[in-house]
Amino acid sequence: MKILLMGNPNVGKSVIFSRLTGTDVIASNYPGTTVEFTKGTMKLNGERAEVIDVPGTYTLEPITKAEEVAVEMLHEGDVVIQVVDATNLERNLYLTLQLIEKKVPLIIALNLWDEAKHIGIRINVKELEKLLKVPVVPTVAVTGEGIKELVSRLPHARISAYRSTDHEKWADIGKMIAQVQSVTHRHHTLMEKLGDLSIKPATGIPLSILVMYLAFQIIRFIGEGLIGYVFEPLFELYTPLVMKISQLLGPGFLHNILIGTLIKGEIDYAQSMGVLTTGLFVPFAMVLPYVFSFYLVLSFVEDCGYLPRLAVLIDNVMHRLGLHGSAIIPMLLGLGCNVPGILATRILETRRQRFIAATLTAICVPCTAMLAVVAGLVGKYGPQGLGIVFVTLFIVWVILGTLLDNLLKGESPEIFLEIPPYRIPYWGALLKKLWMRIKYFLKEGVPYVLLGVFIANVLYTLGVIDFVGRIASPAIVGLLGLTKETAAALIIGFLRKDVAVGMLLPLGLTMKQLIIASVVLTMYFPCVATFAVLVKELGVKDMMKSAGIMIVGAILVGSLLNLIL
Repeated sequence: MKILLMGNPNVGKSVIFSRLTGTDVIASNYPGTTVEFTKGTMKLNGERAEVIDVPGTYTLEPITKAEEVAVEMLHEGDVVIQVVDATNLERNLYLTLQLIEKKVPLIIALNLWDEAKHIGIRINVKELEKLLKVPVVPTVAVTGEGIKELVSRLPHARISAYRSTDHEKWADIGKMIAQVQSVTHRHHTLMEKLGDLSIKPATGIPLSILVMYLAFQIIRFIGEGLIGYVFEPLFELYTPLVMKISQLLGPGFLHNILIGTLIKGEIDYAQSMGVLTTGLFVPFAMVLPYVFSFYLVLSFVEDCGYLPRLAVLIDNVMHRLGLHGSAIIPMLLGLGCNVPGILATRILETRRQRFIAATLTAICVPCTAMLAVVAGLVGKYGPQGLGIVFVTLFIVWVILGTLLDNLLKGESPEIFLEIPPYRIPYWGALLKKLWMRIKYFLKEGVPYVLLGVFIANVLYTLGVIDFVGRIASPAIVGLLGLTKETAAALIIGFLRKDVAVGMLLPLGLTMKQLIIASVVLTMYFPCVATFAVLVKELGVKDMMKSAGIMIVGAILVGSLLNLIL
């Protein structure tokens, strides 16, 4: 049996999916978290049933890529569980009536039941069930309330005998609401007043600056704390073992691969460039602390409901780049990792928007791993070093977005985004999401770092780096003002950009060269994982266009920085 979980965006489908199947999925307090379907299994009456978490959709007439996926999936299901937001019953019932028209066996999970009661909404469940002629079960997905009853009543899902026509649907919904729902008078809560203030430009812009400043300070405080008090002491304990291995191996090829170069007879984890030294130090002691602190802060901002408000606030600015406010969500996700960021561009309506958003993310939005290594590289120069790198990327983001908006045919649709209420995050779900993202980094990121260090050492030993450096030196030395040794970093950058930036450390580059190399490496080409997802989302042809923009843009910006600095 195939069970489809369907519903409007941001009604808690992914949390219910996780409850039913035990499968880990990312859930957040904004529409569009699920942009492709996810599968899991559950036991139902002793038999295995497949559960599919379908992207959120408001209607069965799709306008975005994610909604197209939802409608296509409808033909594959045996039963549909429609997850309905109890705090917004009227809007959700439109999809209910469309699903009833399709004559699919249906059961309704009336989710956010606790929140509806908190804001004075009372729903007569028995009466609603009687009107719709399908089972209705109140649920609170984050705590698990009602999930057991939902499962026990799944076999009672049925094709409804209710009928309405297109022009009657909203009138029918109005009559239903009058019969089943009552709302008691109440005053605005503090969260609702704060929600209003964060959308109005006069108060919302200062609030957004404050939020970003606090987020940056918290990320830095936690990241630096973890490095200084946890990971560096752990690597000090690890050093005697590495030195012992170094002595056992002696000088030679294997020593170069595993341990790397000894600096003044000692291990320097940032510069030795061995698989067991720099290969482990970069992902665990330089990047992981910032990945942890960034995703902790991002998860909190996601779950409290701030991101949709930020999207509305900067909508006018994003229109000048050929996008609308919702595009800020994929770009903020891209700061964690470009892969989920580019996947999230599916919430945008047109192919033109998705191309612009994916290209800008791949070129101008460094992931957390990249940010951590760039901070380690030029952070010692303070704002003068870091400021030039990030201001340059921001200027490129604005200019490139404006150019693409003017050069590519098509329009930017208006933003159509539901603003959820502010909610205090449920810490159990937030920590689970944080662990999933850390696990993804450890699983996908660390092997590529080790592979990158290994390949770099092999290429050095075989003389390939010197050969490529000589061929590319007119561009690298002449245009960018770098040394030919940086060619190795540009090659490895395709595998992992954070490793590539880390490779610049032992080269003794000047501040100007470090700034140029950091900007060029951020812009010039996506890492292999981002490259794969760009091909998947844009297709080979548009991916090649995007890659061409990256290479030309990186050389142009690097050359300008070489002239200006």
